[in-house]
Amino acid sequence: MYQADTIDIAVIGGGHAGCEAALAAARMGMDTVMFAISLDSIAMMPCNPSIGGSSKGHLVREIDALGGEMGKVIDAAYIQTKMLNTAKGPAVYSLRAQADKIKYQAEMKHRLEKTEHLRIKQAEIAEILVEDGAVVGVMTTAGAVYRCKAVVLCTGTYLMGRCLCGDHITQSGPNNLMAATHLSDCLRKLGIRLYRFKTGTPARMLRRSLDFDKMTPQYGDENIVPFSFSNRKEDIARQQVLCYLTYTNERTHQVIRENLHRSPLFSGMIEGTGPRYCPSIEDKVVRFADKAAHQLFIEPEGESTDEMYIQGMSSSLPEDVQIAMYRTIPGLEHCEITRFAYAIEYDCIDATQLKLSLEFKQYKGLFSAGQFNGSSGYEEAAAQGIIGGINAAQYVKKKAPLILRRNDGYIGVLIDDLISKGSKEPYRMMTSRAEFRLLLRQDNADLRLTPYGYQVGLIDEKRYQAFLSKKAAIEQEIARVRKTVIRPSKKATEIFATYGSTPIQSGVHLSDLIKRPEFDYEKLAPLDTERPVLAEAVREQVNIQIKYEGYINQQMRHVEQFAKLEEKVLPEDMDYLSMQGLRLEAQQKLDAIRPASIGQASRITGVSPADVSVLLVYLEQRNRRQKEESK
Repeated sequence: MYQADTIDIAVIGGGHAGCEAALAAARMGMDTVMFAISLDSIAMMPCNPSIGGSSKGHLVREIDALGGEMGKVIDAAYIQTKMLNTAKGPAVYSLRAQADKIKYQAEMKHRLEKTEHLRIKQAEIAEILVEDGAVVGVMTTAGAVYRCKAVVLCTGTYLMGRCLCGDHITQSGPNNLMAATHLSDCLRKLGIRLYRFKTGTPARMLRRSLDFDKMTPQYGDENIVPFSFSNRKEDIARQQVLCYLTYTNERTHQVIRENLHRSPLFSGMIEGTGPRYCPSIEDKVVRFADKAAHQLFIEPEGESTDEMYIQGMSSSLPEDVQIAMYRTIPGLEHCEITRFAYAIEYDCIDATQLKLSLEFKQYKGLFSAGQFNGSSGYEEAAAQGIIGGINAAQYVKKKAPLILRRNDGYIGVLIDDLISKGSKEPYRMMTSRAEFRLLLRQDNADLRLTPYGYQVGLIDEKRYQAFLSKKAAIEQEIARVRKTVIRPSKKATEIFATYGSTPIQSGVHLSDLIKRPEFDYEKLAPLDTERPVLAEAVREQVNIQIKYEGYINQQMRHVEQFAKLEEKVLPEDMDYLSMQGLRLEAQQKLDAIRPASIGQASRITGVSPADVSVLLVYLEQRNRRQKEESK
C-alpha cells in the first residue's frame, strides 16, 4: 500500500453513470479521477447500440438540460433517429437514436480526456476507505491509495460479474472484459446490502449473411430533432442508415421450448433477478405462450463495422441452440453469428440505503449511481450519474445537495422510486411511472431544469442567456396569441373548410382556435398576419402550452397539492419504532428508509394512508411543542 495522490472526488466506473458523474464533478471545479478497469470500456454499449426511446428520451434531454454530455455525444454519433409515439400526445413523444457505438465510445472518451480537473485511470478499486463514518479515500488492487473527500460508485454490471451461455460460465464483465472482484467484500464489511441482478444481450451477426429482402425496412425521420438543446438540426443532419424488422415464428418457439432445460434461466444456474420489461426470448416464449410471433429489429452497430444487433432476442441458451433458433427467422436463415447472446449476473445495492441526493445514509461522502443502484439502461444510469456527480461536488463544497422532485423531471421520478420503494428487479423508466407526465415532456426539459444546471455551475453564461431569450420569446408570443383576434373572412372560411372546422361568425381569440382539435399554431399561420418570425422550438412550446392549457392547469393544481406534502419535512431523528398508531410494517419501512418528507413517506411501499395520517398528527404535535418551548 502506498500514497498515490490526494484528490477531491473518486468516481469508480467508466460506464454511462461514471462518465456523467466524473464530468459533472470536474466541471464544478473538483479535482476528479475516474477509475475504470479498462479504458476501452468507457461509455461502452454492451447491449443495445442506441440512446433514448420511450421515457428514456426524456431522461437524455433532462441530462442535457442540466449540463450533461450524453445528448451531445449521441447527436455527434447517431446513424438513425426517430421520434417515437407521435400518434399520441406530446407528453409521451420520445426521441430515440441508433448509435455508431464505436464512435460514441471514442467521442465520450475524448471529451473526458479534454476536461479540466478530470483524469481517467485504468485501475480496479478494491477498497473504500472510511474514517468516523465518512469517506477518506480509495485503494486499488495494486495497493495505490488515493485520499479523497467523496466517492461515487458507478460499477454498473462489472461487480462480481459472470456471463452465462448455456452451461458455459465466464467470470467476467460484459463483452468478456474483466470483472471487478474485490469491492463487493469491502462493501459488505461496511454493512451495505447487496442484491444479485441479471440482464442479457442478443447475438450479433455479420451483415452479408443476412437477407434483408425478407425483412421490412425501417427508416429514420426526415425531420431531425437533436437530443441536445444546444444543437440545431441543420448542424447535425446527415445520411441515415436503414434498420430492419422481422419476426420469430412457431418454428423458433419450438426450438426454444425443446431446449429450455439447457437455459441457465430455467435450470437454476442463474441466481440473479432479471428485468421484467426486457425479458429474454426464453422468457417471452414461456410467459406469452399464446403469442405466435415476437418482433425483432435488426440494427447496425455502426458505420465502421458490419455487425448487426438483433434487438428483442436476448438469450442465455447454448451456442448450438442459438444457431438453430436464429436460423428459423425470415432473413436470418444463413446468419453467421459474430458474438453469441449471453446473460450476465452482477452485484448491485438495495437503493433504499441512499438519500435522495444518492449519498449513503450510513456514510458521509459516499454516493452511488447507475445500474449499481438496481436500475437498467444507459439513460437511467447516466441520469443518476449526473446527480451523483453534482451532489458529490456539492458535498465537498459544503453546499446543499440538488434534489429533483417528482414534479421537476423524470430524473426525480427515477431516483424517488429507487430510494422510496426500492426494486427487487432491474428498474426501467417508463412514462407511466410519472404522475405529472403532461408537465414533464421532453420538449420542455430545458425550461424545467436548465436553471438548476446554471445554479450548480454546469450551464455556462452563454447558454444560459440563450435559454432566457428562448423563454422570454415563448412568454411574449403566448401573450400576443391570447390577445390576437381572428375575424370572419374569405381566407378564414377557406382554411376552416380545409380542416373541417366550424366557421366563425364573429371575432375569436387565436388562442381559442388553437385549442380546437383540428387546428394548431402552425395551421392557423395564414390568418395570423402579425406573427413574428420565431425559432421552431419556440413555436412548438407556444402551441403545446396553449393547446393543452386546461390539462396543464389541472396538473399544476395536483402539483401544488403534492408540494404541500413534500414541504412537510420529517426530522432525521424521528423514532418510528416507538411511534404509537403506526402499523408494524410501516414502522419498519419508515425506520429503514427514513423519508425526508411526508410526501416521500406516502410513496413507500407498505405505508398506508392511515399511517400517513399518524405521521401528520405526530409532526403537528412536535412542531407545536417546539414553538411553545421556544417562547
